[in-house]
Amino acid sequence: MKKIVIASNNAGKLREIGRILQPLGIEAVPQSAFGVPECPEPHVTFVENCIAKARHAAAHTGLPALADDSGICVEALNGAPGVYSARYAGEPKSDERNNRKLIEALRGETNRRAHYYCVMVHVAYPDDPQPLIAEGIWRGEIIDTPRGEGGFGYDPYFLLPEFGRTGAELGEDEKNAISHRGQALRALAEKLRAGA
Repeated sequence: MKKIVIASNNAGKLREIGRILQPLGIEAVPQSAFGVPECPEPHVTFVENCIAKARHAAAHTGLPALADDSGICVEALNGAPGVYSARYAGEPKSDERNNRKLIEALRGETNRRAHYYCVMVHVAYPDDPQPLIAEGIWRGEIIDTPRGEGGFGYDPYFLLPEFGRTGAELGEDEKNAISHRGQALRALAEKLRAGA
């Protein structure tokens, strides 16, 4: 199996990425297995942060690297929390506090439209001049009361009107089939296959 270092320590992301890459003969190894430190994410766009994370992981491991940067963008909040989704309520990261802050920010707001956005970047080596880039968008709306036990992040509050369920009420395979990360990863996998 070909090894790719995944520039993340997020267990939920690693599980989703691993499940999609495995059938391609790619072993997704978390950067923590190599002692790679967290990469600074100083940029205001997902794609810039993602490229920085991929180059960082490749530089520390000598392996091809795959990074994703993703978050939830809420229409009524001008796209917030956006790139700050994981740390929306500050440090240390906390899904519970992030969700509480989001629901509070939307109190009294009737426009609940939101989407998850994901960009994925693959670099063959740290200074790869042609990183592979793919993206995915998963549309839904924010509800006030959490539903479901699965997923992570904002999933219990992210309602998919066409399914009548939240992201946290979907099974892993069902979620991977339609989520922003699943879309981006499948698009990236196609690019990897084409270049193989």
